[in-house]
Amino acid sequence: MLTLWKTDAGLPSIFAEMNRLTLDANREREAGWVNHGIRPAADIVELASGYEVSLDLPGIDPKAIQIQVEDQTLTVQAERRPAEPPKDGALLRSERATGSFLRSFALPSSVDGGRVEARYEAGVLTVTLPKREEAKPRTIQVKVA
Repeated sequence: MLTLWKTDAGLPSIFAEMNRLTLDANREREAGWVNHGIRPAADIVELASGYEVSLDLPGIDPKAIQIQVEDQTLTVQAERRPAEPPKDGALLRSERATGSFLRSFALPSSVDGGRVEARYEAGVLTVTLPKREEAKPRTIQVKVA
């Protein structure tokens, strides 16, 4: 039985709230409600010429990756299927996350959606999002009169 500790004011303490959250999460997991799927880590870098979004996608077939740019939003989705156990053996442990994922990133208006490129190398997907020409920094020469 869980004992809820109370503060002097009669409100549940932070420890009671942590216990409640832990119990709720355990119940959801046991009931199969929690999906511990894939949420690939992402890096976003701004360059003078545009932006690069890199996502860790090891073990995903590059042909199964879908990339879309629409309404200033970059969306990447794919699915990692579970590994097939060997025909003459049994899978004893599986710790790699499987399933489908979808990540969306809001893009600044300076992105030229018509020139987006993507490459997949060593398990990392890199999406290059060029800036529109008018959005790139320009050096202005000062004329002497």
